[in-house]
Amino acid sequence: MTQHDAPRFAAQPEAVEAFLALREAAHRDGIDLVPYSSFRDSRTQLRIWNGKFSGSKPLYDEQGRARDFSRLTPPEIVRHILNWSALPGASRHQWGTEIDVFDGAAVPADYVPKLLPEEVTPGGVFFELHRWLDTHMGTYGFVRPYRRFNGGMFPEPWHLSYRPLSTLALEQVSVDLLTRVIAEADILGKDLVLEMLPEIYRDHICNVDVS
Repeated sequence: MTQHDAPRFAAQPEAVEAFLALREAAHRDGIDLVPYSSFRDSRTQLRIWNGKFSGSKPLYDEQGRARDFSRLTPPEIVRHILNWSALPGASRHQWGTEIDVFDGAAVPADYVPKLLPEEVTPGGVFFELHRWLDTHMGTYGFVRPYRRFNGGMFPEPWHLSYRPLSTLALEQVSVDLLTRVIAEADILGKDLVLEMLPEIYRDHICNVDVS
């Protein structure tokens, strides 16, 4: 893994090189392509999961509205976490191939990106960024694995994946591997997650758009 400092993000070396080339192309068109999140270790992903499973962090619907946690069953909690956040051990952000982005030139210096649908729809602060990415990101090897809702993750246009490496990484993930990872993890809802793993693998890990 390579840590790049300006801008600050971490990824595999080939993905770093490709992203910096994409960023330079964006800069020529007046866009400041800033990494919001990149490599994320398993402890960070576990902390996100446990916060959401316990109800201390909000769960959102497809429009980015907070759900009523008190009305959800445990299986619903698992599925709603997975609408926006990956299972620890199965997060693409752990591969060093994924980068969430925003346009630093489109907002005031004190603006905190939310990475929610309201920012990327017509009239949203990052709408023009994503129109630009539609045209240019493929030239540099990037795709959006969550470009549209296919029954698993909600659309995340800000989530870019470096396809030459992420395709290889996905091939290494299996239900058996995830079973071993989850069994050893200090994860809330462990028994339920293990029971649901075939569904999670099918709907939230393999069900991506990499064309």
